[in-house]
Amino acid sequence: MAIALPRHPDGYQAPQSDPHPSWFSPRRLLVIFCIINMLNYVDRGAIASNGVNGTRTTCTESGTCTSGTGIQGDFNLNYFEDGVLSSAFMVGLLIASPIFASLAKSHNPFRLIGVGLLVWTIATAGCGCAFDFWSITICRMLVGVGEASFISLAAPFIDDNAPVAQKTAWLALFYMCIPSGIAIGYVYGGLVGTYLHWRVAFWGESVLMLPFAILGFTIKPLQLKGFTPSRLKKLEGADGVMIQDEQDAQSEIHGNLSAKEPQSLSLPDGVGRIASQLSRVWKDMQLLLAERVYVVNVLGYIAYNFVIGAYSYWGPKAGYEIYHMSNADLLFGGITIVCGIFGTLAGGFILDFVDSTISNAFKLLSGATFLGAIFCFSAFCFRSLYGFMAFFSIGEILVFATQAPVNYICLHCVNPSLRPLSMAMSTVSIHIFGDVPSSPLVGVLQDYINNWRESALILTSILFIAAAIWFSGIFIPSIDRFNEDSEQDAQTAQRPLLDGNNEASPETP
Repeated sequence: MAIALPRHPDGYQAPQSDPHPSWFSPRRLLVIFCIINMLNYVDRGAIASNGVNGTRTTCTESGTCTSGTGIQGDFNLNYFEDGVLSSAFMVGLLIASPIFASLAKSHNPFRLIGVGLLVWTIATAGCGCAFDFWSITICRMLVGVGEASFISLAAPFIDDNAPVAQKTAWLALFYMCIPSGIAIGYVYGGLVGTYLHWRVAFWGESVLMLPFAILGFTIKPLQLKGFTPSRLKKLEGADGVMIQDEQDAQSEIHGNLSAKEPQSLSLPDGVGRIASQLSRVWKDMQLLLAERVYVVNVLGYIAYNFVIGAYSYWGPKAGYEIYHMSNADLLFGGITIVCGIFGTLAGGFILDFVDSTISNAFKLLSGATFLGAIFCFSAFCFRSLYGFMAFFSIGEILVFATQAPVNYICLHCVNPSLRPLSMAMSTVSIHIFGDVPSSPLVGVLQDYINNWRESALILTSILFIAAAIWFSGIFIPSIDRFNEDSEQDAQTAQRPLLDGNNEASPETP
């Protein structure tokens, strides 16, 4: 016999009245995710810093050679290999992101984040133990695997639990950790690499992330809007009411999760499940690609990230060469952390203030990026360091104002059940077509023209393309789909239970 379980207003179906664990509070969740996100990007900044990345061995025409430092010096890397190293994490991210997004439909998303953080912790420790170019490249790929689960699932959790009037501001706080993390990484890598060793920088990151990896496995997990707990093996009745076997339901109610004996899975069954999972991912991908708002948003994000990725990796080195900065790591780190925090938060609060809609988000994206491109381009035209710093700071504030709006669109232009895949494919796209090729391509460009100022100007001009793409998004009809599942749940909750003798009835939202 089958029984129907009450539905929670946000789509979480369970016998308990309160789905949230005792440790949970929205602000506590935001703080935890912000720290994890910052550590992810501290790693990005550290490997780009002069203290960790270092310099290559150079020789004069007379035969006098100066030994290199850091990773580039120890492994004797050219600029192209150095650029590849910065992008190697993308291989793991590309493979693992859609996998984690798909697994979120059958496994608890919170536990998947714990798995990813554990892989990240082990991989960063491995970077510190690398012995040549290929060994550290493989470890960087595994760092991408670890990061994949977090970037796919963290933003939907924050979007679910943020106050309605502050959703974009909370996303801004989360994405503020990207520029601030990179900036702290510049400073951290520069200091640790200079006074200790570049390997110690990676070991320190691993130690800092370990408690959060353990936390992901030990605390009671949250559920994500649009998903139900995997331990309830649900079926859908002929009338569309979500039901489950009575024995499973009673086991859940009494906390007896061992009521059913585990069943062995044969090889054909396993292959069938994998094929079914791949088919589900493909269908979800088709839904994403059919959403024009999502496609235009991601295309603009790709062009934007092409520039930002190269800035973050080559910035300290370019600043050192163009303006002869003796403390390029500290200077670029300071500019990035101040402008990144202010710009990202301003973008989120402005969008909340003018009303968080997809159309308004596109207006903010195109306007801020266009003005930011003008200031950044003008900055590299200055011969004076002070003129560069003033214009580049204003440009960075404007450019970083895009972080919350662009991710708000990714979360709200699709059905809630597609949000993990939406975030995963957005992240994969902006990396594989954005900052992954940009770092080595700028390296190749610099090897060819041997002029960092010209390389920076060519790179910055791509921001105008990003602004134009986002501007076109203003004219595309858009629908905020955040509450689609909730509305469907409310209609389902009003239907009668399958068994007339069950007195419990779900409350409507």
